[in-house]
Amino acid sequence: MECCNMLLFFLFTWSFSFLGTYQLQSSQTQVLLQLRKHLEYPTELEIWKDHGRDYCFISSGTQVNLTCQDNVVSELRIMGDKSIKVSGFNGFAIPNQTLSERFSIDSFFTTLSRLNSLRVLCLVSLGIWGPIPDKIHRLYSLEYLDLSSNFFFGSVPPKISEMVKLQTLILDDNFLNGTVPSWFDSLVDLSVLSLSNNQLIGTLPSSLQRITTLTNLTIANNDISGKLPDLVPLRSLYVLDLSGNKLTSTLPTMPKGLVMLFLFNNSFSGGIPQQYGQLQGLQNLDLSSNFLTGMPPVKLFSLPNISYLNLASNMLRGSLSNHLSCGSKLEFIDISNNKFTGGLPSCLSNKSDKRLVEFDGNCLSIDMQNQHEQSHCEKVKSVKSKQSRGNTAILIGVIIGIVVLSLLLILGLLLLLKNFCPRGMSEQHLLHKAVQDSSVAGYSFELSTNASFISQAANLARQGHQVCQSFSLEELIEATNNFDNSAFLGEGSYGQLYKGRLMNGTEVAIRCLQLSKKFSIRNVRLRLDLLYKLQHPHLVCHLGHCLDSGGQGDYNLNKVYLVSEFVPNGTFRDHLSENSLGEVLNWPQRLTILIGVAKAVHFLHTGIIPGFFNNRLKSNNILLNQHQMAKLSDYGMSIISEGTENFVAKGDSYKSWQMTSLEDDAYSFGFIILEAVVGPSQSASREAFLLKEMTTLQSLDGRKRIVEPAVLSTSSQESLSIVISIMQKCISPDASRPSFEDILWNLQYAAQVQATADGEQRSDK
Repeated sequence: MECCNMLLFFLFTWSFSFLGTYQLQSSQTQVLLQLRKHLEYPTELEIWKDHGRDYCFISSGTQVNLTCQDNVVSELRIMGDKSIKVSGFNGFAIPNQTLSERFSIDSFFTTLSRLNSLRVLCLVSLGIWGPIPDKIHRLYSLEYLDLSSNFFFGSVPPKISEMVKLQTLILDDNFLNGTVPSWFDSLVDLSVLSLSNNQLIGTLPSSLQRITTLTNLTIANNDISGKLPDLVPLRSLYVLDLSGNKLTSTLPTMPKGLVMLFLFNNSFSGGIPQQYGQLQGLQNLDLSSNFLTGMPPVKLFSLPNISYLNLASNMLRGSLSNHLSCGSKLEFIDISNNKFTGGLPSCLSNKSDKRLVEFDGNCLSIDMQNQHEQSHCEKVKSVKSKQSRGNTAILIGVIIGIVVLSLLLILGLLLLLKNFCPRGMSEQHLLHKAVQDSSVAGYSFELSTNASFISQAANLARQGHQVCQSFSLEELIEATNNFDNSAFLGEGSYGQLYKGRLMNGTEVAIRCLQLSKKFSIRNVRLRLDLLYKLQHPHLVCHLGHCLDSGGQGDYNLNKVYLVSEFVPNGTFRDHLSENSLGEVLNWPQRLTILIGVAKAVHFLHTGIIPGFFNNRLKSNNILLNQHQMAKLSDYGMSIISEGTENFVAKGDSYKSWQMTSLEDDAYSFGFIILEAVVGPSQSASREAFLLKEMTTLQSLDGRKRIVEPAVLSTSSQESLSIVISIMQKCISPDASRPSFEDILWNLQYAAQVQATADGEQRSDK
């Protein structure tokens, strides 16, 4: 009896241990529920409706399959019913075929990437639309990725090259465009690559021949053109489908292990290589609808494993030998619509029930009702000769046209140079002088004035702003009542700040910036032009400037007044604690502001080349408008001040200065997050806080002691933990600083988690 009791106790404890090991983490369950919401509650995911169930133990079906390992989701397969039914797609939602206009591809992948232990991901026919975002690389554990039959457009994101564990990549039946990427060879374990039925253009990159692990390469029905690269090095390749493209030139030699080869509906010319008759493992071969000529290799028909052979609709010619032998497994052969003459070999006769042979549209001496006259097959040469002569005439005409057009273009360029050369010489002289006597903050001014703006957000924002205005000193004196103390707002590292009102009633902020170096007016204007191009919804908008030389001439400028929009609701710091001046912000509001500022800094780093770094971030420089929208001020000032010249003075290279400054922004932003969590007073002594209190934030009791009460009462612990984690990476002396893309991603995910928690709390009530 005692032994039985011991056995029951062991089985009881073992069963609990088993359940504890495989029960899905609550955070993973939340992600799945958010994915269901993003996908707009498809019927296939009704099984996830019960929040109390452990999804790991729901039986898998043909449409949804979820596998768990060690408390996390390792495989996720969802098969929807929104298959593609349109021939064209303009990048916008289509009712009843795509997800709605409310769908956000960026938010969807932000949520999806929280399942970072996924090894298998299959999302098929779900109506997902938009460009595949770069953040897909955060699913770094993926080995199998299938996103076919959706509405993805744009190019294949280069970040996929960082998913080094990927073995299978299937992006069929979408609307992807651009060229086939040349970086697929960086995926060292890739065995299946399928990009069929998209809108890819250009040539196939030669780097494909370096993916020696490939077993299946399928890029059918695109607009690929040019020459097919040498694929012989792909010794593991057994399926090659490049049909339905615009590939030209002659057929290349193929890997010896090939089993299926589909090259139909292209523009290949020349003969079929004799090497194809030596592909002992070949089972299916389709070379139809090309411009192939000559006689096919005799051994092609007798390959030991060949079962399907389609050579139709080419220009193959000659008489097939009566002694031609066919392989025992050959079940279908199509040689129709070519130029074959003579008789039909006995092994190609239709007398056998096991073999179907199509041979209509030739000049064979049998079945005359479906064959052309002999003259049809003999006239090819003369017709081709006429076509050749016609093509030559066309080519000569095109060459003459190009020569005439080139002469006209050269003449036009000479006229333009004549008109604008003096101005160009003046600008070059100015920039050269700027580099010699006035380089600031490590920037090559030649590079700065020719900076390439690449951010779409900047372009859109720029369209809504007026042209930068040049103010007179008299206008600013009148706007500030002669810079009266009542208009004085404060003084910082970039000079004194005043509030003013222009003649049209617009309230503005006016900063008086003292220049420690002597700059010419034209030099400073070039620098300001670069600064004014920085337009973003979360950056304070610069409206204009006033350049004061004090009557000393063009090369004695020592004071600049910067005029920008006035943001009325104080600074971020003013709203962080109960002792502050303004209304105290709750946790979701603080997250929204932090996300806005992170977007602005990310734009400053990446939205312009070269980026603006070392922006001296602090909570007092984050202003709030009447809608509590964050606006970052005092950004990019180093372009017209000597703020970071000390880096250059020490002899550091521009690259090292740039990286240091980038990390400075992440470090400073980390302390802004810290202020948002614990309040300004707690975070005032930065280094002391790092030494004494940082570990306290890891425990619930510690948070109750030092976290701002307004944060504690309005935040979920999971959301707060995400923010604290990224904050520690920003400010920890031992950690490498995260990029602002990573910072932004974590903040956005924390906001999503908080929104989910708030929604559940409201539903419980």
